[in-house]
Amino acid sequence: MSRYRHLITEDNSKWWALAAMCFALFMIMLDNTVVNVALPSIQDDLGATIGGLEWTINGYTLSIAVMLATGGRLGDILGRRRVFLAGVVAFAIASASAGLAPSQTALVISRIAQGFGAAMMMPATLSIIANAFPPAERGRAIGTWAGVSALALAAGPVLGGFLTEQVSWRAIFYLNLPVAAAAIAATLFAVRESRDETVGREIDWAGTAVLTAGLTAIVLSLVEGNGWGWGSPGIVALLIGGFALLGFFAWIETRVVAPMVQFEFLLSRDFIGALGVASVISFAMLGMFFFMALYIQNVLGYSPLAAGVRFLPTTLVIIVIAPIAGRLTDRIGPRPLIVCGLTIVSISLYLQSLISTDSTYGSLLAPFILIGVGIALTMSPMSTAAMNAVAESKAGLASGLLSMSRMVGGTFGIAVLGAIFQATSRSRLAESLAASGVSEQAREAIAKQLGSGGLEPILASLPPEQASRAAAAAREAFISSLSGAIRISAAVAIAGAAAAAVLLSGRSAVERTDRIGPEPSSR
Repeated sequence: MSRYRHLITEDNSKWWALAAMCFALFMIMLDNTVVNVALPSIQDDLGATIGGLEWTINGYTLSIAVMLATGGRLGDILGRRRVFLAGVVAFAIASASAGLAPSQTALVISRIAQGFGAAMMMPATLSIIANAFPPAERGRAIGTWAGVSALALAAGPVLGGFLTEQVSWRAIFYLNLPVAAAAIAATLFAVRESRDETVGREIDWAGTAVLTAGLTAIVLSLVEGNGWGWGSPGIVALLIGGFALLGFFAWIETRVVAPMVQFEFLLSRDFIGALGVASVISFAMLGMFFFMALYIQNVLGYSPLAAGVRFLPTTLVIIVIAPIAGRLTDRIGPRPLIVCGLTIVSISLYLQSLISTDSTYGSLLAPFILIGVGIALTMSPMSTAAMNAVAESKAGLASGLLSMSRMVGGTFGIAVLGAIFQATSRSRLAESLAASGVSEQAREAIAKQLGSGGLEPILASLPPEQASRAAAAAREAFISSLSGAIRISAAVAIAGAAAAAVLLSGRSAVERTDRIGPEPSSR
């Protein structure tokens, strides 16, 4: 590749670095949505339940969440370029394993491994960009970064639907292999090594282990609560143990030499506000994508490809507006954009929650466009606010914490909404079929398969009159439960807008003089 080195100059090297990071980001974000439209096909092929489908998504996002801060720290210590490349290789290997998965369990394990690879990559993408661009230009660069993220979100449902229909759901994982190869080539060609020279080389393995255990216990309790029973000893033990471990994690962080979470970051209202916004927007966005993918296919009856196309209004709007929002952040600061964006997200989610048994895709089109506007106005200003609150030497750790907040928010969004959905749907089914003659065993089987594409065999085993009534009750229960879950997301989004208005400052990057951490002596 040395013959092409003359193409990189002092003036354009930062843009080459941005392009290289966008290749990797595309692959990471693609796997947030590419799987959603394939969920019914995965259910049919592997016999997965709603809980199993949730873990197919949550296994990926949770493993990213708990390892992101460590990934950022490793990049600061060992070199961001080196750790990034290691993450790309790990992600590609796990993707190939997911494509070959013979069972639901094997698929979930492969998705967890993908998450570990992504956790090494994602902090590096943002910290390398923050290191390459001065604060006054960072909003523009991060806006482009966010636009590429949106492009991946847009391509995910369409590519996933096309490959699921024309090839197999397994092909959606093989798609990562050529993208990984391109990311490696671009990084070797364009990105210079950087690290944090102000800290030692210790890694907080104890904190990582305790945080992983705590978050896993809480998410497991939310996903399995309806199945095990919310008052069961297992669920109670998981909840108590999970929150106790999070408290123990906070204690550990005050005593280790190199904490995963540096509590001086918590002194910055802008940084805390950005972390909160990251959790809120991911809670709303990933929860909506998960359930709407099931609704569009299993209730409205669209094919995987057709369902993927119907997500395009959301993501295409993000592609257009996110770079503009990034440039506006450099001028007016992040607060007005984020408050406006989260308010629009809340309005969109409320409109989505108005669906009924008679609704069509047309009733979702305007809300889908609105949520794209809201997400675009939130994502890049949020990232810029976080990165501008810290010195460049702390970019890796700050990026890891920001990305961790996003993934934790998304994981809890799917888990919490899933728990609400399952509890509500069981209650509605019990009410609707109480005097129908449908047995309790059949009602429970319908509840377990609700929204996962596995109702037909159960309905076929019932007498025609019972089957007809059960099908209508299942449709009504799904839509009613989905509506209630989405209203929760709308409430979370508007609460996030209020918190952002209070916590975030109105200053632009060039006005900031209070960044956390030592500034480098030279660029």
